[in-house]
Amino acid sequence: MQFKKLFPILIFFVGMVFSGYQCSSTELTSAKLYIQQKNYDKAIDALQKEVQKNPKSDEGYYLLGVVLGEKERYAEMIDAYSKSLSISNKFSENIGSSKKYFWANLFNKGVGYYQRGSKTADQDSVKLLYGKSIEAFNSAIVIEPDSADTYKNLAFVYMSAQDYDNAISPLEKLIEKEGAVDGYKFLSEIFYVKGIEYRNKYDNNKALPDSLETMKYFNKAISVAEEGREKYPDDSEILLTLSNAYIAANKVEVAIDAFKAGVEKDPANQYYRYNYGVLLLGKNDFGDAEEQFKKALEIDPDYYNASYNLAVTYVKWGAYINKVADEKGDLNNKEYKEKYQKALPHLEKIVTNKKDDVQMWELLGKVYSVLGMQVDAAKAFEKADELRK
Repeated sequence: MQFKKLFPILIFFVGMVFSGYQCSSTELTSAKLYIQQKNYDKAIDALQKEVQKNPKSDEGYYLLGVVLGEKERYAEMIDAYSKSLSISNKFSENIGSSKKYFWANLFNKGVGYYQRGSKTADQDSVKLLYGKSIEAFNSAIVIEPDSADTYKNLAFVYMSAQDYDNAISPLEKLIEKEGAVDGYKFLSEIFYVKGIEYRNKYDNNKALPDSLETMKYFNKAISVAEEGREKYPDDSEILLTLSNAYIAANKVEVAIDAFKAGVEKDPANQYYRYNYGVLLLGKNDFGDAEEQFKKALEIDPDYYNASYNLAVTYVKWGAYINKVADEKGDLNNKEYKEKYQKALPHLEKIVTNKKDDVQMWELLGKVYSVLGMQVDAAKAFEKADELRK
């Protein structure tokens, strides 16, 4: 998974306003003096006495919130602000500015720690810095729980730390708050990967419970990706996760129907075409798969995945024709070579643009061999060996 950069938010706090309110109690007067001296512990003591003596002290709760914020006791800060506002709106503007200040400060800290961690080689330091970033973003959420940007950045830090379980909740919030494409894309992929992990555990240890947990995650991936597809029909990553999750959940026919409907509804969408082709190829429906990949390439001639899978379609098609001919004892059947020949220009284009792809060089070498181009085959296999070393 790859994530976007995190960027800080710039915001400036206008400062606390003490003037304009008369008849301050001894506790309030003392608290203001302590605040000016940055003696926050004594300020908290004075303000707690103030609100105990005068539960309707809107100013007392407001100042208590400010000082608790300076002490990084953010949940208590929000509680104090809420109590002040429940008494009156006198300090609502100040409270709003204060919350923005503390939120932006924490947001920027989260970004800073993340950026430092992403540039650090030492893994212990990376873990420490990512942990501080996560703590800062979580505190920012306490102050401003409606900020989609905070959930997005928190999720990205969790994913960078490969803590995908904890990334789920902020991604769900990101979808809830903003319906963001990144939310659908990464959340569906996380659920799909977790399903694969559970399936591998079950395959490797039959003593484990049955595959209900596996199917739960595949179905979650499908649900999130389906919703994402409705909002972002052109996002290739959401569509890819959706088709993969359908296949993994043994719902290939459902997936085929879904992507066929997508192609019929939006025939100029190369991503629907591509994913529909992948599903057809999985069923060895070579002719229809060829049609979809070719259509995708007509729409986008530089669509790498479509070009690659069209080549694979021809190779598999040729191998299938050859196998059937062998089973029938038809040793003179040369039709399969025609399919390999059709794969050749696509593979040659791919290795021209992606010279470091070992698998492509190996596949190209095999195609050359089938076509009797032994010198070219040797060069392709040699290139693959060089890249592997």
